[in-house]
Amino acid sequence: MLSSMLKEWGWRCIEADDGTTAVAAVEKHNYDAVLMDIRMVKMDGREAFHKIHAMRPALPVILMTAYSSVDDAVIMIREGAHDYLTKPLDFDRLRLALERAVDHRQVTEKKQQPREQQTTLQTGIIGESPKMQELLEMISYVAPTEATVLVYGESGTGKELVAEALHSNSERKGGPFIKVNCAALAESLLESELFGHEKGAFTGADRERDGKFVQADGGTLFLDEIGETSQAMQVKLLRVLQEHELQRVGGEKTIQVDVRIIAATNRNLEDEVKTGNFREDLYYRLNVVMLEVPPLRTRAGDIPLLVNHFVRKFAEKNRRSVQSVIPECMEALNSYPWPGNVRELENAIERGIILMRGDQLTQKSLPLSVQNYKRQSAPEADTEPASLYEAEKRLVIETLAKTEGNKSEAARRLGITRKTLQNKLNKYDEE
Repeated sequence: MLSSMLKEWGWRCIEADDGTTAVAAVEKHNYDAVLMDIRMVKMDGREAFHKIHAMRPALPVILMTAYSSVDDAVIMIREGAHDYLTKPLDFDRLRLALERAVDHRQVTEKKQQPREQQTTLQTGIIGESPKMQELLEMISYVAPTEATVLVYGESGTGKELVAEALHSNSERKGGPFIKVNCAALAESLLESELFGHEKGAFTGADRERDGKFVQADGGTLFLDEIGETSQAMQVKLLRVLQEHELQRVGGEKTIQVDVRIIAATNRNLEDEVKTGNFREDLYYRLNVVMLEVPPLRTRAGDIPLLVNHFVRKFAEKNRRSVQSVIPECMEALNSYPWPGNVRELENAIERGIILMRGDQLTQKSLPLSVQNYKRQSAPEADTEPASLYEAEKRLVIETLAKTEGNKSEAARRLGITRKTLQNKLNKYDEE
C-alpha cells in the first residue's frame, strides 16, 4: 500500500520484507531515504538501522512504529535516525518527512565533501569570530542544495545578508532574488503581494498582477519575519511549499512555480508552535536547515572590522575624509553591548561620520547611549539591590537611560508593554 502511494507521489520504491534484506539492498545501492518498521522478523528495525547507519551515515532513516514503541524510536533518533512516524500513519506527515529527509541529505553530503571540493563562498558578510566562521561554513554547505532554510536571529543581526549569500552561492544565482517583509503588510495585502491577484478581485485591482512567488520563479524567495504571519496565511504558504503551485487572489487557475524558500524570524518558532501561534507542519517544512545568526554582543572581535567597513562606506557616501578612528572611540564602540546589533552599529557610525569635526572619528560624535555607557563591573556588596523590587527598578532605569528616554524601545527591551513601563515610572516618581 505504501509503495503504491509513494509511486503516485513520484518516488521510485524498492521493497524489503525484513531487516536483513534491507541491509543487503542498502549495501549494494544508493537510496535517497529508508522508510522502515521497527518490529520485523529475522532482524528488527533497531539492529537494521545500526547496520545501515554504519554503512551510509548520510542516508536518512525514517522509522514507523506503534505508540507502544515510541520510546525505542526516540532512542534511535538520538543514535542518528532522521525521524519517526506513529501508526496509523498520517500520510501528509509522511510526505513531508520524506521531502525533508532528502533535503537534509543533500546538506549532509555537501558537508562531508573534502574542503577542496567545496565552492568558494561569495558573500558580503563581515566577520572573523568563531561563531561567524561557523555560520559561513554552514552557508557554504547549504547554499548549493535546494533545501528550504530557516534563518533565526535577533533584529539587526543580518538575516537578509545570510539569505542573499545562500542565493548568490546556489545554482539559482542567475534567477531572481525576491524579498518580502511579512510583518510590513496587512494580511489581505500580503496575500495579494505573495500570490498576485486577478483584475477586479478587490477594490482597486484594475489589472491582473503577478505575486512575489511568480516573480521569483526559477530563483529564491526570502520571507522575512515569517513568524508574524496569521494562521490563515500559514495554511496558504504551506500549500505552495508542498505542492509548488498557487492561485491568484480572485482566480481559479492553478499556477506552477519553481521557487526556493528562505524564511527568517527573530521569534523562537518552536515556542510559537507550542503556544498555537504557528503551525507545526509549516514549521517543519521551513526548518529543513536552520541557520542561527549570532548577536553582535557575542562576536565582539568583529566590531573593529565592521566599524572600519562602515567608516569607509559612509565617508564615501557623505564625501567626508576620515583618516582614523581614535582609540578612545574604538574602545567605546567595543564596550557597548549593541542591543540593536549590526544595524545599530551601522546607524551609530553613519551618525558619527555626519557629525564629526576634522578628519578623525571621535567619541563625541557617537550617539549618547554609546558615549555614556560604562561596562558593568561586579557590584560591591553594599551596592547590591536590597530586594527584587530594587533590582527591577534599577534595570528599568538603566534600560531607559540606554535608550535615551525612548519609552517604546525600553519597553521592548524589557519585554513589557509601554503602559506597564509608564505605570512603573509613575510609581518611581511618587517615591
